[in-house]
Amino acid sequence: MNFEQVSGYKYRIPRTGKMRTDAVFYASEEILKDLAAENYASLRQICNVATLTGIVEPALTMPDIHWGYGFPIGGVAAFDPDEGGVVSPGGVGFDINCGVRLLTAPLGREDIARRSKELADALYGAVPSGVGSVRKDVRFGRKDLRQIMERGPEWLVGRGYGREEDLEYIESRGRLPDADPDHVSDRAYERGLKQLGTLGSGNHFLEVQYVDEIYDEEAAGAYGLSEGQVTVLIHTGSRGLGHQVCQEYVELFLEAAPEYGIELVDRQLAAAPIESPEGRAYLGAMSAAANFAFANRQLITHFTREAFESAGLGDGLRVLYDLAHNNAKFEEHGGRKVLVHRKGATRAFGPGNPEVPARYRSAGQPVLVPGDMGRYSFVLAGTEGSMRETFGSSAHGAGRKLSRKKAKKAAKGRNIIREMERLGILVRAASRATVDEEMSEAYKDAAGVVEATHAAGIGRKVARLRPLIVVKG
Repeated sequence: MNFEQVSGYKYRIPRTGKMRTDAVFYASEEILKDLAAENYASLRQICNVATLTGIVEPALTMPDIHWGYGFPIGGVAAFDPDEGGVVSPGGVGFDINCGVRLLTAPLGREDIARRSKELADALYGAVPSGVGSVRKDVRFGRKDLRQIMERGPEWLVGRGYGREEDLEYIESRGRLPDADPDHVSDRAYERGLKQLGTLGSGNHFLEVQYVDEIYDEEAAGAYGLSEGQVTVLIHTGSRGLGHQVCQEYVELFLEAAPEYGIELVDRQLAAAPIESPEGRAYLGAMSAAANFAFANRQLITHFTREAFESAGLGDGLRVLYDLAHNNAKFEEHGGRKVLVHRKGATRAFGPGNPEVPARYRSAGQPVLVPGDMGRYSFVLAGTEGSMRETFGSSAHGAGRKLSRKKAKKAAKGRNIIREMERLGILVRAASRATVDEEMSEAYKDAAGVVEATHAAGIGRKVARLRPLIVVKG
């Protein structure tokens, strides 16, 4: 793999072959070793992305880069609709708007310690998790689901599932305007009806945490964070509805691409012109699924508040921020409107940007970087550097190091739940196998990703969060 170091953590892969632009990636020495160990498979993927029509230079990956479907995880690419730019479902992913929401509580770590078991049980009972998990206590009909896909969490708040102020602290207020439920199939509707308000499986989780360290007092003050404070991090997405949307449009785009003269160096990069009927249909369905995901995290927030109250800890949880990891959005960068794909990457708008809530505008947009269940997660802030270099994007998490199969093999003969308890972390999960798959050793150290992000200037460290209670999907 031919690449050159541009600066401390920034590398460039020069345009070659069918690439239409250079590719840029951000990495530390440790991350470079990980890339070499995978034979640079994810770097080859971002080079493939650079071959797509209408791409705006450069194709990018964030420091949490690893192999994904079509685009690498951590991939960012912008396309100009006026230059024949395309939209690719592989550049968004199967879990459309998989994302995270951070809540803060007017509580300290010692308050949780007194009621940790009661709270852990209450949360596990309040938020269904695991493969195929469904809600039985809240019923929504097809007309309700249509409203949710069009309006996102705003519709839920209007029916008592949250507070008006919650909406101010959700990316795009939880509503992508191009949503069109008419382009969502009946099968996707069916899968979504019972899954609103559930975590699902895989790496999705709900964690009660506390602020372990503050790196930037000014930004932490703007965000309302203080050392020792309790937080809750919710990580989930659009569940089966989003997966169905992606699957169906990948198949449609594989048929459509040749009709538009789009050469695919990888079938997983199936694409159609943004302005084509197929492209517009996907964007309508993708936006509807994204709004569903924002609403999913909203409903989980409602039941998390109820769990805290039932455990005698009050209902004072405030939404600090909610943001997407897997989306395609129209934004203005470099004086032109482009469609930015973020796949396992997150928006990271800098100080002063009108898209950032007024309360946070001096600091920049909160960037939430979840780690693994045994170590820590981080809060960062968007920077001028991210706006200048990465289309306002940053890293989204630690990234897996071991496959689920290898993780279960490594956990054989161990009791991971007991090990977590010895670290002061209570775990609730659908099965022991789930916990084994999600053991800390299965993930890269999020601190390494965050250090590279901070040093590269595409995100600024604000605070570190340590887990106390983990509910795993």
